[in-house]
Amino acid sequence: MSSLHKILDVELGNKSYPIYIGSKLLSNKSYLENHISGKQVMIITNSTIAPLYLDKVKKLLEKFIVEVTILPDGEKYKTLETTKTIFDALLEAQFDRSATLIALGGGVIGDITGFAAASYQRGINFIQIPTTLLSQVDSSVGGKTGVNHELGKNMIGAFHQPEAVIIDVDTLETLNDREFSAGMAEVIKYGFLGNIGFLAMLEKNIDAIMSRDKNLIIEAVYQSCEDKAKVVAEDEFEKGKRALLNLGHTFGHGIENVLGYGTYLHGEAISIGMYMAAKLSELEGHLKLEDVERVKNILIKAKLPTSIDGKVTSEELIKAMSIDKKAIDGNIRLVLLQNLGDSYLSDDYSSDNFYQVISIFSK
Repeated sequence: MSSLHKILDVELGNKSYPIYIGSKLLSNKSYLENHISGKQVMIITNSTIAPLYLDKVKKLLEKFIVEVTILPDGEKYKTLETTKTIFDALLEAQFDRSATLIALGGGVIGDITGFAAASYQRGINFIQIPTTLLSQVDSSVGGKTGVNHELGKNMIGAFHQPEAVIIDVDTLETLNDREFSAGMAEVIKYGFLGNIGFLAMLEKNIDAIMSRDKNLIIEAVYQSCEDKAKVVAEDEFEKGKRALLNLGHTFGHGIENVLGYGTYLHGEAISIGMYMAAKLSELEGHLKLEDVERVKNILIKAKLPTSIDGKVTSEELIKAMSIDKKAIDGNIRLVLLQNLGDSYLSDDYSSDNFYQVISIFSK
């Protein structure tokens, strides 16, 4: 297999599945065909992606009965109401339990499609074809599906593993720079969490990656997926170690909630959240000041924000963080850093330090 094609397996017993990573994968029908068992297929995509890749994917499915549902584009449409349009389409087309859904798009499409697949007739198959960097390295892998509620992000959903994930990095060629940077937040996260060698590789090659060097992107996507797959294999339902993947997410989800979903892209909010987590880790006596600067520097080089641009009060942010689904018995659990590359989950940090960080970033 050439350097432009890699296969990674997510080991989950009878729910195991492959992740295909490479270039020109959407020119080869075998990747899809091998993971569709019935005759009925519905492609779920959005109004931005459909003109770009829908026809290409439909050509791979000539032997199947194919329906298409095109949703509006944006985080604000990640709702139960939008999911109902998928159920309506499935029922009108008389899709049965052997049907397969294909999620063609970014994280919002993947999450909604996965949730619809988990729910329709109590569970049907689905395949992920993520088209954004963020979805390729994060939301498409691991089976977390769901929608937002006005009171909290991803509060309604299910764990439902895909049959396969097909990551064609050529789709990133149509991704704008802001979306690409947002995806880099999740890539960089794996370096902070537990892979210091990967962080060093990213720091060394960040300019070339941001210039869309295809081989480096494939390597970064593969490494990110490999790191996530290992964690998911150990803790599919996020009872322990998998929660570490949420570095920066509790802060970030709070920011998204207060400012309104879509004000910041998810990766942008997570970037700010990771920097906040690093500052709190420093106040807790773990990270050195130069470590915090290292965190900030690579985020800035990836053209990501490290401060909140908008009016967010401390009270609003804390309230939004308190209803995050990672809170237990009302306590806000955070992923913090013992060192760069060594993370831990805690609700036993100093409240004074926590409020100090909140006050630094709020207005």
